[in-house]
Amino acid sequence: MIPVLLIVIPLLSGLLGFFMKQEKLAKGWSLLSSLITMAVAISAYFTKDVTLLRSTHEWIPLMGSNFSVSVVDGMGRMLAILTGISFPLIFLATYNTNYTNGNRFHALMLLSQAGLMGVFVATDAMLFYFFWELALIPTYFLCSIWGGEKRIAVTFKFFIYTFIGSLLMLVGIIYLYYLTPDHSFALQAFYDLKLNNDQQGWLFWLFFIAFAIKMPIFPFHTWQPDAYEQAPTATTMVLSGIMVKMGVFAMLRWLIPIFPAAFWSWGDFISFLGMFGIVYASLLAMQQDDLKKLVAYSSIAHIGLMVLALVSTTDSGIQGVMIQMFNHGINIIGMWVVVALTERQFGTRKISELGGIAQKAPALTILLVVIAFANIGLPLTNAFIGEFLMFTGVFTSNVSQFNYIYTAVAGLGIILAAVYTLNMIQKVFFGNTNSITANGVDISFTEKLALSVLVIIILVVGVHPQPILDLTNDTTLSILNKMITKHP
Repeated sequence: MIPVLLIVIPLLSGLLGFFMKQEKLAKGWSLLSSLITMAVAISAYFTKDVTLLRSTHEWIPLMGSNFSVSVVDGMGRMLAILTGISFPLIFLATYNTNYTNGNRFHALMLLSQAGLMGVFVATDAMLFYFFWELALIPTYFLCSIWGGEKRIAVTFKFFIYTFIGSLLMLVGIIYLYYLTPDHSFALQAFYDLKLNNDQQGWLFWLFFIAFAIKMPIFPFHTWQPDAYEQAPTATTMVLSGIMVKMGVFAMLRWLIPIFPAAFWSWGDFISFLGMFGIVYASLLAMQQDDLKKLVAYSSIAHIGLMVLALVSTTDSGIQGVMIQMFNHGINIIGMWVVVALTERQFGTRKISELGGIAQKAPALTILLVVIAFANIGLPLTNAFIGEFLMFTGVFTSNVSQFNYIYTAVAGLGIILAAVYTLNMIQKVFFGNTNSITANGVDISFTEKLALSVLVIIILVVGVHPQPILDLTNDTTLSILNKMITKHP
């Protein structure tokens, strides 16, 4: 029941939103729908009755595909909670932003939420693919209609990248489907397959490319900075805060347990991509004068560390990735909220044109500083525990002779993140005001509320991360057990 509601509520709300002519009504409706979805997602954490956490219905019996959804798995439940929390905060933070045909904008945002929820709860491969595409389609229209001046070219590039990846994954899904004894798309049927090394070798790349594009991993990242820059900021929050988690989640749920031998074989190569991505993205972030691009490259660097931890195949490494998926979503949405509020008030995102905002907007500055410290993994913030576990996993891994090098480079990435983040804060928020920022004012109540909730989550998880660790512990052990069982 609960996973069905997580999909149906935003789906129906989004469809109804198209018929609301007044933007104010559409905003209120979207916020109300997202709050209800959030309540349902949080209720999944406290629900012990397994029958309420999973649901299976006949969908396409001729193909052996069922509408099978579940939040029994801790990782899926955690990401459903992240998605449930994020959307009302995004709607609150951008409540004062007006859009042409605002009802359609908010309706498409809700449809993207439905697609994301479906990805995180689907336990049928065909259903997973359906929601994977459903999350993409609304985002395409959101970017191409309400984006910046270069939105058409950038959105086309984004669509082509992700669509090609999706087609490759579909080929792999169909091939695996025909290998199952009863021609089933069930996740467990895919887990039970005994694939030889040759089969794993080429099937692995069909899925890996699709997931690597979505995360994104270097060199499949080139769509991301431009897409983040040109997309409306509310959509950028969804792309960066939640949608990139689709790729990390899919690797843990689908790629690693089904193709463990191939994942092990290509481990050093994937680690190199992650390591290079950390340094490359961090150096580029240091050179940016555009706030959006700085945050975009920052996100790529954080994903690179998650890749290194995934390949470590250690308990602490994978556990760190899981909690960091949640933490990164919270922190990066906070950064995007600040960028959106700054751009809306001062009409620019250029770091060189801003300065002294702290004198005019002290509440915004204080909240940003906490979020920025979390983004660089300061102790007592949420990202610290995730990064500590990931570093531990990479350092103690025995699957590669280069683990010390990977750890050192990852540590360099943390230092570089502190450099470009603190440099941005100093130039944009401190110092003297100028002609652009002299007449600035502090943020509104709804904007303070959205950022304050994010800061509270940052501090609470930073001080007491155990609930999330307990939630994902069984999933971590299950993934490692599948890897060892299928590739001893």
